[in-house]
Amino acid sequence: MALSMQTLSRIAIELQSGISSQDRFQRLINSLRRLLDCDACALLSYEQQLFRPLATAGLSPDVLGRRFRLSEHPRLEAIARAGDVVRFPADSLLPDPYDGLIPGHEELKVHACIGLPLFTNQNLAGALTIDDMDPRQLDHFSDEELRLVGALFSVALSNALLVERLEKQAIAPVGAVDRTHTDDADEMIGLSGSMAQLKKEIGIVATSDLNVLITGETGVGKELVARAIHQQSPRAANPLVYLNCAALPESVAESELFGHVKGAFTGAIHHRIGKFELADNGTLFLDEIGELSLALQAKLLRVLQYGDLQRVGDDRSLRVNVRVLAATNRVLKEAVLDGQFRADLFHRLSVFPVHVPPLRERGQDIALLAGFFCERSRIRLGLGRVVLAPATLALLSGNSWPGNVRELEHAIYRAAVLARAGQGNGEVVLRPENFALDGPQSSPLRAMPPENLVESVTLRDGTDEYQRRLIRATFADSEDNWSACARRLAVNPGNLHRLAKRLGIK
Repeated sequence: MALSMQTLSRIAIELQSGISSQDRFQRLINSLRRLLDCDACALLSYEQQLFRPLATAGLSPDVLGRRFRLSEHPRLEAIARAGDVVRFPADSLLPDPYDGLIPGHEELKVHACIGLPLFTNQNLAGALTIDDMDPRQLDHFSDEELRLVGALFSVALSNALLVERLEKQAIAPVGAVDRTHTDDADEMIGLSGSMAQLKKEIGIVATSDLNVLITGETGVGKELVARAIHQQSPRAANPLVYLNCAALPESVAESELFGHVKGAFTGAIHHRIGKFELADNGTLFLDEIGELSLALQAKLLRVLQYGDLQRVGDDRSLRVNVRVLAATNRVLKEAVLDGQFRADLFHRLSVFPVHVPPLRERGQDIALLAGFFCERSRIRLGLGRVVLAPATLALLSGNSWPGNVRELEHAIYRAAVLARAGQGNGEVVLRPENFALDGPQSSPLRAMPPENLVESVTLRDGTDEYQRRLIRATFADSEDNWSACARRLAVNPGNLHRLAKRLGIK
């Protein structure tokens, strides 16, 4: 057998190592690629007719952000429906989902492809894919050997899913509704430290009934956070009602929030239910809460305090049970000091504030998000594939993205439209010229020429000087805020303070 018992035993032992599932999967997939001497392999999880990559080796980094629906990818559908090893012939007419996504082979199609469905309790839990550009590279591995590999990965995936469910049950209150599996459009893409912290905070606050103030710059995904909180809450089976406060004319704002009765004002020809009543027993998401007038802020405060409201033109009070999630891109503390926002309402809303980090602080997530939006653009435009050239990934990773995730999404879609028009076929490669970007400017690291960073002759002195300049530049860009500086540099604040003190910056 090409795969020795010693090799399989080593894989089995690695499954039990005390590291996180993400790291364990990545280490296993790297070992498997070396073992099989293949160009690429990937471990994917399966849910709701969709495959999500968990770890990849030999594939472009944006693959981790892509989501593969069975209806769009016939090879993956064949793997999902099979109960055993699937070997695709080199001349198969079924498009491979990784065509163009193996670095160095962007213009070529995969020739050797094997799929292993992974099961837990006889249910499909995921898949292992193995690919190579050489049509015969994988021929000498028997189906029995591959089944053993698949069984080992099935155990790893099953254990990880079990631990995830147990962790969620540990913090979920009695009666909570399971909404673990959501539509991929609502998925929060990212593996960076700041995104891990955000998801942790969402999981904690979602299971409570606290009102939440979601802060962050325009385009970071505050509405996505609100949806995640609602979907993981005990109210998930009830409505999530959305209202953009900035788009409300003052004349109709009160009616939109609380409703009105017939004849309450000119044009009120029938009764109308407000957003609070629509969200009864559910969640009301008030976007751009900072734009609400002071008069309406007072009425909103009463509903939050006592749970009752009055429709416009009605003397009767109505009782509602609504959880309020509010979002703003303004600094409400400053608005309170300026008299533009009520202090009592601010404190009522910000019992558990959640801050959504800007994209420039999530550098490692840009490739994943780009892959996610490439796959979405491919479907919307009816294309066979949308691939990012290596130079494009470097361009995207270096951009400052003042419009954050929303700007990145629009840039990808616009580039796909331009590439389709210029390349004239159903398979497009997004190149730097398809984007109207100025290039890498966001990072202090990129802003400093390498030749000017090291003026000393020793590596230690040069490294210290490099760190000193980088921290000072980032600290200045963070408005002299050490916490914000630590987030941008993706380091622990305490470690940053100690490093700055050692370097003589503090």
